[in-house]
Amino acid sequence: MATRRSVPWWLVSVVVTVGVVATGALPADDARALADRALPILVFLAALTVVAEMCAGAGVFTAAAELAARVARGRRAVLWALVVVLATASTAVLSLDTTAVLLTPVVITLARHTRTPPLPFALAVLALANTASLLLPVSNLTNLLADHVLRAADVGFIGLMWAPALAAVVMTVLVLAVRDRHVLSGTYEVHPGRPAPDRLLLVLATVVTGAMAVAFVVGLPTAPTAVGAATVLLVATRMRRRPWPVPPSRLVPWRTLLVVLGLFAVVQTAHAHGLGALLADAAGTGNGAAELLRVAGVGAAASNAVNNLPAYLALEPAMGGDPLRIAALLVGTGVGPLITPWGSLATVLWWHRCRQVMLDVPARTIVVQGLLLAPVVVVASTLALVAAH
Repeated sequence: MATRRSVPWWLVSVVVTVGVVATGALPADDARALADRALPILVFLAALTVVAEMCAGAGVFTAAAELAARVARGRRAVLWALVVVLATASTAVLSLDTTAVLLTPVVITLARHTRTPPLPFALAVLALANTASLLLPVSNLTNLLADHVLRAADVGFIGLMWAPALAAVVMTVLVLAVRDRHVLSGTYEVHPGRPAPDRLLLVLATVVTGAMAVAFVVGLPTAPTAVGAATVLLVATRMRRRPWPVPPSRLVPWRTLLVVLGLFAVVQTAHAHGLGALLADAAGTGNGAAELLRVAGVGAAASNAVNNLPAYLALEPAMGGDPLRIAALLVGTGVGPLITPWGSLATVLWWHRCRQVMLDVPARTIVVQGLLLAPVVVVASTLALVAAH
């Protein structure tokens, strides 16, 4: 009996995007405005994925994990804390999806090599892939969308988001440290790390990534910076005659890009037909503490219901261009989608990677951790935003 194959999401996305444009459901002016805004973001996402894959192929993530194991000197609690630092840095600089895809298997392997239960390490990576994604525009696609609006209002992203970003990470670490304190106690035997397959390439990838991070912090254009870093690493990898970390045909995540483009088109079309008025009622008005908590709560609820990217796109016009309301929405859509496995793309990717390395994580485990973290982190981050501004 033949097996029925489902239609791939990227193909659905292409059909929907072409359909709304061709039929006029998405007006031509709105389609042009969407293209002007979305295409640089998609270029950035493609380039950053290449950077991350080249770094993984050069052994950057593995070297960082092995360094953490040595620095911790056999203490599991210290090793976990260093993994937290690594996941936070990876998310802030290389985006939450990179952390979910490339850091997750490295951290699980590290835990197993140190005879530590891998689940607390993996769950910490999952949490921080979301809650550490508020600091830089490049940390999350929703941040890139918001940065476009904030620049128009002459508001710096880091200056606006540093306080909620810090609160989100601190609260996440505190909650997880208390929950997992018994599992993470004790010591492990330190083993010598494996030498890097190509030390020169490892150093170059580390330096290029660090320079890219500095460029993002000082506010250089994100897409050209990421494209430049990707080009340097591609050339260097080719010159060192190393095999590509992934087949060249899969180096750029074009399926993901097409799905993201489809989400953009669907939400823009819905707004053209009255969705904005409904969402404006749900999000309320004003930028006092209560109003910002309402915005963050609506953003978190919408993200867990349908995914954070369409939730942000749908709710952004209801913010009226107010930087504080946009920041509160970023809190809701950035650190809020922890409860459902589909709340963010990073969670979906993390779950898939866990299965690939034979770590079974029931959906209930994701939901329970999300219920523990999301309310606390969303409220703390929003109040930090209020206090800082």
